[in-house]
Amino acid sequence: MVDRQALTCYNLRMNKASKIGPVGNSAGIVLPKDLLGASGFALGDAVSINASPGKIEIVADDSEFERQMKVAREIMVRRRKALRELAK
Repeated sequence: MVDRQALTCYNLRMNKASKIGPVGNSAGIVLPKDLLGASGFALGDAVSINASPGKIEIVADDSEFERQMKVAREIMVRRRKALRELAK
């Protein structure tokens, strides 16, 4: 059975309201220290940011995945005609 008090306490700690503010010509969000610590991230960590409608996701940077995607994109450019034929 779920302890509702513990769940409420967890939600209060992890769901913090914040505002997007100006940072030079860009925008930024200030992350509270406890939220940053709970996520497992620290200052200076490399991250990837994925955006979709109504949601921004911050994940640990996976340079191996990025390397593989770069190779895949190069192959798609070189083998464009063959991939078009295979897609039929």
